[in-house]
Amino acid sequence: MYFIGLAIILFWSCGNNRTSKDLQNAENMVLQQDDGTISLKLDKAVRYCDAAEPSENTAEWEVVVSRPGSFKIWLSSATKDTTDLHYANSVKISFLDKQLDVVPACDKIIQNPAEFPLSYFRADSYLGSFFVAEPGKYNLQIISEKVIAKNSGIPKTPPADDTILMSVILTPMTR
Repeated sequence: MYFIGLAIILFWSCGNNRTSKDLQNAENMVLQQDDGTISLKLDKAVRYCDAAEPSENTAEWEVVVSRPGSFKIWLSSATKDTTDLHYANSVKISFLDKQLDVVPACDKIIQNPAEFPLSYFRADSYLGSFFVAEPGKYNLQIISEKVIAKNSGIPKTPPADDTILMSVILTPMTR
């Protein structure tokens, strides 16, 4: 009886030895939605911020693609100025050993979005596209001065022309 109990405990502990890195990656993992969209919210990303060089601030997600294909890449920002997003530098997105390097523009404006702070518009910027050949887990990284530290949250009183990076959205391309 003693050996059976010990074997059960040993078997159970071998299957449950998740490290803090595994738990962090599980929190960071984003699954593809039923419609094929992959929505990467900044508040769910692992972030690296450098106060001395904010243009190198980085956010990363682990993306699980269940249905491969071509995806349009959109950057979603909260802004008060619908004519200029005021990104001081281009935004870099790395995915599948490819990199997009784009200055975001106001390609789509959505008024009064529920998920954004009052008095802000949602500005979606088209950045380009990526092709995913096979299902699997992939890392997506964005580099921008608009990536803010995790504990910063949404500023309570930003300047009138301030823009807040909210998410990266991958939408499947249809033929």
